[in-house]
Amino acid sequence: MAKKTNTKTSAKKTEAAKVTAEATVKSAIEAVNPNQTQTVESPYDAEYNENEKIKAGEKIHGTASKKRDRMSGNEAVALAIKQVNPDVMPAFPITPSTELPQMISTYISNGEIDTEFIPVESEHSSMSAAIGASAAGARALTATSSAGLAFMWEELYIAASDRLPLVLCLVNRTLTGPLNINCDHSDAMGARDSGWLQVYAETNEEAYDNFIMAYRVTEHPDVKLPMMVCYDGFITSHAVMNIETIDTESVRKFVGEYNPDNFLLNKDMPMAAGPYANSPFYMETKFNQRAGMKNAKRVILEVCKEYEKVSGRKYGLFEEYRMEDAKYAIVIMGSAAGQTKDAVDKLREYGIHVGMIKVRVFRPFPGEELAYALKNCQSVAILDRAESFSGQGGPLGSELKAAMYDAGLDIPTVNYFYGLGGRDYTVTEARDVFRDIREIVRRGRTPEQFKYIGLRDRDADYSNEFRDFGGEDKMDIRQSGDGVKLSDK
Repeated sequence: MAKKTNTKTSAKKTEAAKVTAEATVKSAIEAVNPNQTQTVESPYDAEYNENEKIKAGEKIHGTASKKRDRMSGNEAVALAIKQVNPDVMPAFPITPSTELPQMISTYISNGEIDTEFIPVESEHSSMSAAIGASAAGARALTATSSAGLAFMWEELYIAASDRLPLVLCLVNRTLTGPLNINCDHSDAMGARDSGWLQVYAETNEEAYDNFIMAYRVTEHPDVKLPMMVCYDGFITSHAVMNIETIDTESVRKFVGEYNPDNFLLNKDMPMAAGPYANSPFYMETKFNQRAGMKNAKRVILEVCKEYEKVSGRKYGLFEEYRMEDAKYAIVIMGSAAGQTKDAVDKLREYGIHVGMIKVRVFRPFPGEELAYALKNCQSVAILDRAESFSGQGGPLGSELKAAMYDAGLDIPTVNYFYGLGGRDYTVTEARDVFRDIREIVRRGRTPEQFKYIGLRDRDADYSNEFRDFGGEDKMDIRQSGDGVKLSDK
């Protein structure tokens, strides 16, 4: 006979355990941070969480079969390449993209894909071979970083002007001078005017998704331009993250077969690729490239919408994070969006109206769309991971400021530089940027432009004490080490 359970006694024990657990947590908080005497729950944060629940209920889960896994960014992109199974991949290894040709050549040698791998003697040759393969009618790709991209410079312009829909996996690494193998965006930004599409990833999963979507954009008849699939060297390429992949059958069905209308090996329609174009013809080629770049905005959004139905993951030209009522916003690209989101979440807990925009597509530049997304902000920080040495800001800063001006926005805007040569960018530094742009509004200060975040300075104060977020939010947040001290005004 089963033993009878005393429901009332069980309920009392459960309640007592809950009270004990809450007391333990409170004691732990007070031990770490004795000045925090109460938990503050912002009404704005509660409203955000409710909105997130609504969005979760409306989320499309996708038709593809999914698998949870752990892999690095390079492993994730290599898997995407394997699933797409392109025709030709010439490559020359360079850190931190070296693993891509290694992994793809392993897949080929194991008989898992039938891509033709071409080992070449330089990056210039790898892009030349990719151009030849694409012009011949093959679906082609290559991979590189930093000086490897610089060595391709001449060929980048040829690929774009020939309207070849090939894909380049660019694992972002700083350009040498001085020698450095770590991440920034100087390699990609140096090629921003070469006529290539550029899309950037925050996470390993986003890099995986970006490659899968790439050929659908580049091969579209209204675009016909090559694309750089960019993700941050080491930070994304080598760090292991949780990732959700989709099944190969769904990937190949989504990408489809490549059947070009015009190609060099088409015996029924002889043609030339990349002929000499003197002055009566050169400008027309540039105008047509511009038309393709302009069309790419629409096509990218269409492809993202279709991919959402397959994968359940939503993408666009950029991502807006907690921007619904944001007064102060950071605009950023790449992996550093993660730290910035953490800073946004922390400040939102205290009722401070901050938000972030992560630019995914840099070419074509979504200037009009970004300006519209920022129109209700009181101040904006634009963070560049590359110096342009123009004296007028970085690549992202210069273009976004111009777009905001064209849209008639009169919003105080500061351009910062961060993460050059792999310099760390932390959550604390993101919060300091929010503090700076908030002070511009609160105290009517003239913005100081082109600040370097995290720059070593013998006169700098590294204590990070007394970071004031006071004002209408009626509270100070004071940074001390890893803890946040709260004191009511």
